[in-house]
Amino acid sequence: MPIPTPHGGKLRDLVIRDAPLKQQLLQEAKTLPALTLTARQLCDLELILNGGFSPLTGFLNQEDYNSVVNDLRLSSVKNESNGKGLLWPIPITLDVDETTSKKHSVGDRIVLIDLRDETPLAILTIESIYKPDKKLEAKKVFRGDPEHPANKYLLETAGDYYIGGELQGINYPKHYDYVDARKTPTELRQEFEKLGWAQENIVAFQTRNPMHRAHRELTIRAAQDIGDKAHILIHPVVGLTKPGDIDHHTRVKVYKQILTKFPDGLATLSLLPLAMRMGGDREALWHALIRTNYGVDHFIVGRDHAGPGKNSQGVDFYGPYDAQELLAKYDDELNIKIVPFRMVTYLPDEDRYAPIDTIDVKKVRTANISGTELRNKLKTGDEIPSWFSYPEVVKILRETNPPRSKQGFAILIDNSHKLGDYLSFALQSTLNQFSGERRITKLNAHQANDSFIVGELVKAGSGVIVPTTNPTPIVNVVGNGNSLVVNQKNNNNQASGNANGEFNLSNDDLVAVVDEIVNYLKDQGFY
Repeated sequence: MPIPTPHGGKLRDLVIRDAPLKQQLLQEAKTLPALTLTARQLCDLELILNGGFSPLTGFLNQEDYNSVVNDLRLSSVKNESNGKGLLWPIPITLDVDETTSKKHSVGDRIVLIDLRDETPLAILTIESIYKPDKKLEAKKVFRGDPEHPANKYLLETAGDYYIGGELQGINYPKHYDYVDARKTPTELRQEFEKLGWAQENIVAFQTRNPMHRAHRELTIRAAQDIGDKAHILIHPVVGLTKPGDIDHHTRVKVYKQILTKFPDGLATLSLLPLAMRMGGDREALWHALIRTNYGVDHFIVGRDHAGPGKNSQGVDFYGPYDAQELLAKYDDELNIKIVPFRMVTYLPDEDRYAPIDTIDVKKVRTANISGTELRNKLKTGDEIPSWFSYPEVVKILRETNPPRSKQGFAILIDNSHKLGDYLSFALQSTLNQFSGERRITKLNAHQANDSFIVGELVKAGSGVIVPTTNPTPIVNVVGNGNSLVVNQKNNNNQASGNANGEFNLSNDDLVAVVDEIVNYLKDQGFY
């Protein structure tokens, strides 16, 4: 099967190649009002500029936005086969605050700036400035649950106004890491040609997690199910994913290692700078359209694809097969075929993996390790068996996810009274007597105001004693499991920051509190 036509019929690479015109735009950019992009907007802009979001040529204007939210279709681009708006399930919007919205008018041109280095990336000609119904967007696009990460961002972080308009690209956002693996749709299509895959099937595997032996097995089986000459694109997201996910540096090292375990010529790796919304069925359709633009004709979609799991009440945000069902509904409008994810499991008695739907689990012994179990094994340093993951992969994961005995922690002490100073000294002296590589660092009040510095010290494995009356920002950076908060008993206003460890301090129990904290650290595996 030849490389598919891009969504909408044309790949929209918007970065100006004509040198005089680019120089003209750069000169104009110096005279225009500037808008510095957020991390999410930067990801969105990159995929608009490089054609990953084809047929989009800018951030959605109000008419297209309303159509996408309500009907999963663009109003400005039609599907030639049925006359309907072209499929597009996720609103790609440039959100701003009210003050910024009032500075501009329809027809104005603004330059979009990279937040990392202030590079001008594109010029946007404003077509509409509008105040969306964000509650309706949350309900229609992400099903309305306020705990959904996309809804939390939409309702608590995103600006209240959207600016829509077409773009003229000046530069792609600059990347300094894994440059050889960051391919635009045009570049990846060219690579498929060079590899001799252009007339053969290619199946894409989307992931935001590390890959292990089971992932290798399922992707190979997916390729085999398609045909004798099918190939695999490992296409992980390295933009924004779910909070708490393993960082992309660790994951890319894992992907590169996994790639060596595939038969020669079967698989390749390319990184996708996508800001995920964790939007379940709508996001799965979006992912499929993006892979079409990248030149892939098959796409693996699993159970609860792109879902964020459960809310605080234990209720799933999406059903396990919602994504597959929505994609099946629009199958005749897609230039890509969906390959349902087949769960594989390990058979210890046969030392092999097999699709779970091909075995009788009542008669055959199986083994698996869940994501939670894996995280616990990394935390405790317990063995991760070679049947589950390759030793080279485990080594990478352990380097960036050390066991508790090698992790840092922050002890946040209410310093509204001198007693806090006394406890800081007592704790530093007590903890320094333990053997090991961990340093115990006691910050002063000025240093404690910088949550970033505290976070970096903890990442480096230090035990950090922090005097503060506002622990919440530090807990947010360090993490609940690596934070302890000590309150003065007479200070009812002190917040805990939701740290896992909370202790109280009074004039007559200094030694008892030190013992309590030391025992807690031992129970948690730090010592």
